[in-house]
Amino acid sequence: MPAYDPNNVFAKILRGELPSYKVYEDDRAFAFLDIMPRAPGHTLVIPKGAVRNILDATPNDFTHVMIVAQKIAQATMKVFGADGVTLQQFNEKAGGQVVYHLHVHIIPRKDGVPMKPPASEKEKPEVLSDHANKLAAALKAG
Repeated sequence: MPAYDPNNVFAKILRGELPSYKVYEDDRAFAFLDIMPRAPGHTLVIPKGAVRNILDATPNDFTHVMIVAQKIAQATMKVFGADGVTLQQFNEKAGGQVVYHLHVHIIPRKDGVPMKPPASEKEKPEVLSDHANKLAAALKAG
């Protein structure tokens, strides 16, 4: 398996070199909105460490990412009035991975509403900011 690339886009977000719409952060994980969401509230959860994907993640890192993903999934159900939630996680090129830093997609879903195609439409900054603020507030409220 190739080595972790510290210049991937998510590593740059973690270092503050690229902007993001932060939803959640603790000492081990960071969550932010996808700028090309497949549905409103589409959030990514990543570990803060240099982890390429599930194949090189420690059990503790992967478990923590999933604990955070569950919290965010629960919050997105409330904030976006979702009927369900889709979680996606891809590993290596053949598995559909595009950014080589472990990440889990949390996508709120509504009955009868299909997801947008991947990377098909960039959302307006003001919409992303509003969604991030609402999700962050719901997470803080518990």
